[in-house]
Amino acid sequence: MNEPIVVDSVTALRTQVRDWRQAGLRVAMVPTMGALHDGHISLVRIALERAERCVVSIFVNPTQFAPTEDLDKYPRQLARDLDRLRDAGAHLAFTPGVTEMYPAGFATKISVGGPSGGLETDFRPSFFDGVATVVAKLFVQAAPDCAVFGEKDYQQLCVVRQLCRDLDLPVEIIGAPTVRDAHGLAMSSRNAYLGEAELEIARKLNAVLRQTAARLAAGADETGVTSAAMEALVQAGFRKVDYIAAREAATLAPWRRDRDGRLLAAAWLGTTRLIDNVEIRSA
Repeated sequence: MNEPIVVDSVTALRTQVRDWRQAGLRVAMVPTMGALHDGHISLVRIALERAERCVVSIFVNPTQFAPTEDLDKYPRQLARDLDRLRDAGAHLAFTPGVTEMYPAGFATKISVGGPSGGLETDFRPSFFDGVATVVAKLFVQAAPDCAVFGEKDYQQLCVVRQLCRDLDLPVEIIGAPTVRDAHGLAMSSRNAYLGEAELEIARKLNAVLRQTAARLAAGADETGVTSAAMEALVQAGFRKVDYIAAREAATLAPWRRDRDGRLLAAAWLGTTRLIDNVEIRSA
């Protein structure tokens, strides 16, 4: 495998992408915050199926962290990430610093409505403003034809799609299936915070969601089964559950039984917050 080109400036990124475009090549992008795992690598592989060149951004975005969250301890392992990108066949890694993305005097924020309402926003009010702003900047900087996002962060995927529709950004947004370990736990950079005993508990999150989604699809009362699911997670060892909620898959509006659905959850295991979601298959 060839080593990916590594650039840390917007100018260098644009120069390389311009050269590819002049050669008639299609460009895909995979935005990440690094600490790459098999889930990220699956996004790169999908990107390479959809385009001749793949750009992966590695940037721990401070604007999507609240002051009480884990910005300072979020895992950073650039050398290992570049090794993984080389093995996956990515062509370019964009690794800007904070001042490159948010230079002195930066004063713009993008706020997306619609699917950003509720769920994560109830607990992380500024999170999606930070996500929307940095994603919009990355799309303007790299001008990709398409970008790949994992369905594990399902609400984020919906917000990015809304962002592109509303701002007429000519980027095709591709949702990629969640990658899980052999026991069903969704791959996440924050899984690195968990010890072996906590990992055993964490793997129960997906199992409870699948059981609950099946009950909803069979006609069970939403309030009753989601409340029971939250209690089941606490009994399994989770410290608290922020939410378990059924939503329409396309819009994240309250779920109706005649629409495709998603069951989304966020729960705390010790000091680590985990999210996951599963499909609700209508009869």
